[in-house]
Parts: sequence; structure tokens; C-alpha cells
Amino acid sequence: MSVKKMMEAYTKSDHANVVEGNDPVAIVALLFDELIRSMQDFVKHSNSNTGNPETKSRQFSRSLTIIYALQSSLNFEDGGDIAENLFRLYEYGRQQLLQDWKEKSIDGTEKAIIALDEIRGAWHQLSRQGIQQDEQQGTQQSDQQGASE
Repeated sequence: MSVKKMMEAYTKSDHANVVEGNDPVAIVALLFDELIRSMQDFVKHSNSNTGNPETKSRQFSRSLTIIYALQSSLNFEDGGDIAENLFRLYEYGRQQLLQDWKEKSIDGTEKAIIALDEIRGAWHQLSRQGIQQDEQQGTQQSDQQGASE
């Protein structure tokens, strides 16, 4: 098996574990990863000499779909200012993609990738903190069960 195929299999299994785990923070972090990857592929395939127009189109659509999913997942009642700011950030990314598609440019999308990538790091940090808390709770429960036996 080639290294590329092994990495694809690992990535697919890792994504399945995140979704099956039903951890909303991990799912958002995964969506961010996929959004950044799709936007980068859109930029890469926007080059008229070396890019593939079909891939560009597919990644453009995929990016917009992921942005819609992120926007739709926001809870404005409980999230307050944070939800509003995230919505603005997602909307900024969406507008840059649409403008670059229309103008056959990549400048706005590249700027949006930088802004989104900063937030992606924060989502991954939250996800790691959640995993650590889950592990600590699991250890505490095991200790309690052992003490009661």
C-alpha cells in the first residue's frame, strides 16, 4: 500500500472517530480543517496554466457548503458575541470566495484562509482540552469504582 493511500485511510478513520464520538468541538475543528484544505485547493487550482477547472469548481462548492454548515451550527442565543463574531468570520470567508470566483482571483481567499486558520487553532486547542477533561473524568470514575469494590 502506498504512503498516500495509508494516509487517506488513516484520515478517513480519524474523521469517522470524531463524528462517532459526537463531540461538537471536535466536529467543528474537523470542519475547519476541511474548509482550509478546500480553500487551499481552490487557490491551487485557480491557476489557469496548472490548475484543474473541475477541481477548482468542486473545491469552491465544497468550501461554501462547509461555511454554510459552520454558520448553521451557531447558537446565537447561548453564544452571544462569540457566535456573532464567528458568523462574521465565516461570512467574510464566503464573500472572499464568491468575489474571487467572479473576478478569477485568489487574493481574498488567501486572506480569508489566514484569518480562518487562526481560529482553527483555537478550535483544536478546545478539542484537546475536552479530550483531556474526558480522560481525567474517566480516570476519576475508575478510581471511584475501584474504591467502592
